[in-house]
Amino acid sequence: MKKIVVGMTGATGAIFGIRLLEVLKETDVETHLVVSKWAHQTLEHETGYTLEQLKDLADAHYGSGDMGAAVSSGSFRTDGMVIAPCSMRSVASIAQGAGDHLVHRAADVVLKEERKLVLIARETPLSTIHLENLLKLSHMGVTILPPMPAFYNHPKNLDDMVNHIVMRILDQFDVETDIVKRWTGDMKNRTPKN
Repeated sequence: MKKIVVGMTGATGAIFGIRLLEVLKETDVETHLVVSKWAHQTLEHETGYTLEQLKDLADAHYGSGDMGAAVSSGSFRTDGMVIAPCSMRSVASIAQGAGDHLVHRAADVVLKEERKLVLIARETPLSTIHLENLLKLSHMGVTILPPMPAFYNHPKNLDDMVNHIVMRILDQFDVETDIVKRWTGDMKNRTPKN
């Protein structure tokens, strides 16, 4: 059974973490949830979900101040971690190895154990500092997956766009899902080949 740590920080886009947990709930993946203080506030501001409802979607959950939690140790084996959404403050903290809370510490553990770390980085526009921190993490093998919409699958609503991002996240962990149509190469108006 796969184990994935799901972190959520205070950037906009709480829906990505929610939907990821909803989809994973329908699989045999064991999920371990850590929500920062600001992610909690953002969750309740942006969505109709409460923290308790979010916790119910995970197999295990830990408080952001619980630095003794299972996910704070490399001896607790997981397949990796995704932070959805991931604030630029968290990007900076992870890049510098400065873990203020359990989301950052769990990411640090994933890095030191050379496991998969996927950041759903949320900010626009990106400053030079943001880009440098993201590049530093990319050089360390971290997958930077900003939630950029795709239009080739003709999304009909916001849910379709969120599901596309969730599918791309799950692809990083080899978790199969059919929540959206994948690219097949078929185009309505194909440009003639030169």
